[in-house]
This record gives sequence, structure tokens and C-alpha cells, in this order.
Amino acid sequence: MPSILLHLVPASMYAALGVHFWRTRWQPSGTAPRRGLSTWERGALLTALLAHGVALHGELFPGGGMHFGFGTALSLMVWLAVLFYWIEDFFSRLDGLQTFVMPAAAICVLLPGFFPPPMLLDKAGSPAFRAHFIVAMLAYSLFTLATLHALLMAIAEKRLHHARLSTIFASLPPLLTMEHLLFRLIRIAFVLLTLTLISGVVFSETLFGKAFQLDHKTVFAVISWLLFGALLLGRRLWGWRGKLAQRWTLAGFITLMLAYVGSRFVVEVLLHRAA
Repeated sequence: MPSILLHLVPASMYAALGVHFWRTRWQPSGTAPRRGLSTWERGALLTALLAHGVALHGELFPGGGMHFGFGTALSLMVWLAVLFYWIEDFFSRLDGLQTFVMPAAAICVLLPGFFPPPMLLDKAGSPAFRAHFIVAMLAYSLFTLATLHALLMAIAEKRLHHARLSTIFASLPPLLTMEHLLFRLIRIAFVLLTLTLISGVVFSETLFGKAFQLDHKTVFAVISWLLFGALLLGRRLWGWRGKLAQRWTLAGFITLMLAYVGSRFVVEVLLHRAA
């Protein structure tokens, strides 16, 4: 099956689910919207995840070695975010977030087909590299989910203040509950980002074949770490919440995207270089 067709299968599934969630969760109706995922919705989303995983594996491991680039980074990051959403829905109410997550997944799953990974990772067989890579991608994916959750909170809070709550927003968990989930996601992701930075510094020569260097990727990653660290500290000491917390979350996420995804986009898409 051609590469782009392989990506179209999960993209179509995510798009169809996005339309379904829009119609059943966001469109006004005479009945209260369903809360959480139903059994068939969980099954359909799991099927889309499996199809996405197959397409992603084909891009990451097309033959010998591991290939990685701008498109696969975003696709893998969103795949992990959707997987975490699927698991977390068993334990927490994530109502409303489906309609944000599905379009992002439908777009990102197509990116490797349009931007094939030009970069062969010659250190992919190293256990240190694998640990560093997995932890970094988990951190990226959780911060992605946290940012989408913060955007949903911002919309709900704005509608609440203007007394324009539709059925879907009225059925969301209380803002304090949503905020608790937001900071839980950020705390877990912050720990993973900390481990990513530490492993990158300690095992720099093993991972990248050279001693630690303070390049632009590291600078943006450290700035993001400082922003999220300040947000968690502000939450603990001064009870930061609401718009302030949402803005810090967005700023930290944008900076983190610039650390790797942004740099790979410039190198691969704008400059047409492999490294």
C-alpha cells in the first residue's frame, strides 16, 4: 500500500470520530450530551490508534535503522497523546476534549506522508538513546494534551463569564476539577521533561556522539522547563490558576515545540536539509 494511503486510513477514522464527537457533544440538542466515551466509541478510537500505530511504525522503521524527522515527530507525539487520552478516559472525565484531539490527530497522522523522515538515527540501537527518546516523546505528548485541555478550559471560562454556556459546556466537569486534571498532566510531563534534559546532558556523547553542547534545541527545552517549573511553583506557593495558568501553559508548550519540532521544520521543510 502506498505510504500516503496508509496514513489516510487512520486520518479518515480520526476525522469521522471528530465529526461524530462534534455532533454528539458540541451541537445543541434536546437531550444532555453523553459523558465520557461509550463502549463502541472506545473501540473505534482504539482501532484508529492501531491503524495510526501501523502507519507510524512503517515511517519510523522503513527498513534498516530508525528514521525520524519533523512529520514523524508530530505524528508520534499526537499518537501518544491520543493513547493517553484513551486510557485516562477510564479514570477521569475528559468531556469536550475529544473534539479538539481528533482534528489534531487527523492532520498529524498525514504529515509523515507529505514530509518523509530524511534523518537516519544511527544511535537508535543504544539503550540510553531509546530511554531518552521514549521519555522525551512521552513528555511532548502529555504537554500536548495539557495544552489542548487548557484551551478547552479557556473557552469554557470565557463562556461562563459571558453567561453563554451551551449544553456541552454546562455538562463539563467544574472548572476546579478540570484545573486539577490540567496540573496533574503538567506535573507528570514536567517530571518526564526533567528526565529528558538530564539524560541528554549525562549521556550526550553516547546519544549524539559528541560532548554536551548548548545548542538552540537545548536552550528552548531549558526555557520550556523553566516556564513549566515556574508555573508549578506559582501554583504551589501562590495558587496560580485560571487565565494565568493557561497562558503559562501555552507559553511553555510553544517554547517546547520550538526546541525540536520547530527546528526540524526549519531544517527539513524550509531549508531542505537532512540535519
